[in-house]
Amino acid sequence: MSKASIHFFTEDTSYRLKNKTQIKDWIRSAIAEEGYVLRELNFILCSDEYLLRINQDYLQHDTYTDVITFDNAEELKTIVGDIFISIERVQENARVLKLPVAEELCRVMIHGTLHLLGYKDKGKAAKATMTTREDHHLAKLS
Repeated sequence: MSKASIHFFTEDTSYRLKNKTQIKDWIRSAIAEEGYVLRELNFILCSDEYLLRINQDYLQHDTYTDVITFDNAEELKTIVGDIFISIERVQENARVLKLPVAEELCRVMIHGTLHLLGYKDKGKAAKATMTTREDHHLAKLS
């Protein structure tokens, strides 16, 4: 069986992702560890304005955000999704947190993936669980 597909796209940004193969393997491993089957996952790196329009059009939220996840799976425990990430938000977060942009981008990528795996981040307990899972998976990347 061929490897399930993970794709990277850019919209309205010139950002170039490095270490794509390593990131793909890491994401695949995280999904498998969580007990899900990967079918297709698309990461779309974009500008603040591009993601703001998605937030307004699809979620009726008029705010900037770093990540929006769309779950397109039709079967339980299966991953088919699109994760839109604002590179500008990631760069700003990295600056504020004094982290490398690549590290913050990986956190946002796994955050979006965890949403597809059923994790939520609304409320204190859910947010704490999400952060714990992010940290767990990020530790395996390095």
